[in-house]
Amino acid sequence: MRVVTISATYGTAGNQIGPAVAERLAVPFVDRAIPSAVAQQLGCTLEEALAHDDRAEHGLGRLFSGAMRLPTVTFGGVDMYVPGAMPLAPEEFVRHTERLLKEMAGDQGGVFLGRAGAVVLADHPGALHVRLDAPLTRRVRQTATLAELSEREARRVIEDNDRARTAYVRHFYRVDPADPCQYHLVLDSTTIPVTTCVELIVLAAEALG
Repeated sequence: MRVVTISATYGTAGNQIGPAVAERLAVPFVDRAIPSAVAQQLGCTLEEALAHDDRAEHGLGRLFSGAMRLPTVTFGGVDMYVPGAMPLAPEEFVRHTERLLKEMAGDQGGVFLGRAGAVVLADHPGALHVRLDAPLTRRVRQTATLAELSEREARRVIEDNDRARTAYVRHFYRVDPADPCQYHLVLDSTTIPVTTCVELIVLAAEALG
């Protein structure tokens, strides 16, 4: 069973490349299913699980990037942080996510987007680890075009997501997600066409397998 992990910075078409690679390899594309499965296991709501997920628009990384406030309560008009105010502990969510990634990789294979897959599945036999990245200026232009945003708005979205996802991986795994030594293949999908990126990843996965 093929296993591919993809670490994608915002604006590098990870949501296009991942499903296309999965289809070519005839394995599941594993992304949205993770927070849903974790919510079911933990008995929490999907919204609570998404609040701790690095791929969600308002995920856990926002806590570390400063884009989302820590849980607080108000005493006498002063906001104060209260440990445990968040109903689901981030570490618990991450632990369940890791277990699901490993179970899915072993049971059915798949293309796994984000969630530090290259670290979690580093020892999985035959797994291919891919990084999609590009200079900020090119990611800004691509995002602005695809999302119909101004370049200023696109830059803000990208920088927020970059900080969030980097903080998630550094906080829980003490590694830099941009370190190329974690990956077999690093691609600039703002210069190399998406279809070519898909082809390269498929060829590499088949070679490893």
